[in-house]
Amino acid sequence: MTKLKIGIICGSGLQELDFLKDKYEKDVTTPFGKPSQTLTCGTVEDVQCVILSRHGAKHTIMPTLVNYRANIHALKEEGCTHILATTACGSLQESISPGDIVVLDQFIDRTTKRCPTFFDGSDIAPKGICHLEMHTPFSPKLAKLLHDTSAKLGYKTHPTGTVVTIEGPRFSTRAESKMFRSWGGHIINMTTVPEVILAKELAMCYSSIALVTDYDSWRENEDGVSVDAVLKTFKENAVKAENILKSVIPEIAKHNWTDELQHNKEVLTGSILSYT
Repeated sequence: MTKLKIGIICGSGLQELDFLKDKYEKDVTTPFGKPSQTLTCGTVEDVQCVILSRHGAKHTIMPTLVNYRANIHALKEEGCTHILATTACGSLQESISPGDIVVLDQFIDRTTKRCPTFFDGSDIAPKGICHLEMHTPFSPKLAKLLHDTSAKLGYKTHPTGTVVTIEGPRFSTRAESKMFRSWGGHIINMTTVPEVILAKELAMCYSSIALVTDYDSWRENEDGVSVDAVLKTFKENAVKAENILKSVIPEIAKHNWTDELQHNKEVLTGSILSYT
């Protein structure tokens, strides 16, 4: 059975997760620069884990400037086979309410300023161009475990959802929000892309817990999303996310991930085009 190690990427509102045992900090660098913060390593019921705050310990890094490549590369170099990510988000659908949990299965990329690949042709990049298939960007097996665990804890949890990732840091206009709804988007955030793509380029299993904080800007006769509105639900959502993570990690360890990880490697190898 493949030995697993789980990387946990904490989004907005979860900079201070503190549930690892035997924890220690590790300062690392990568060919793509420094990750957002020092890594926190430890265990959850004997499962090795690494925690990384996406926006830095004090939430000082805006979405566009997150060094996504360094973050994912650092977790891979630490031996992580899986990534569980949390993300704050706005709802684009009436049926998805603030406080709900959405387990993502698809994304729509509306970012414009981020490098979405390790294969960028630079001197430090792997050789070739990676035309990575993205039919199934998130790990279905990992997503099901997240959904089932969240539901067992009594949280209103949606088993699938399409996230629209925008550049930010501003929120959407009402017109934009309505357009994203018409496209079939369920939630909106600023960080899933390129994070999920980069994890797949390194053959990792990636899944995301989306924590709904607001209704974005599409509702008529209602104020749009604001920082004040978002902060009201952050604390409650952070408790939910921590409970889900602590509960799901031992469940992940009960499964054999050899076939899925091997499949990820084969997909990656078959996606690289090189004439050298």
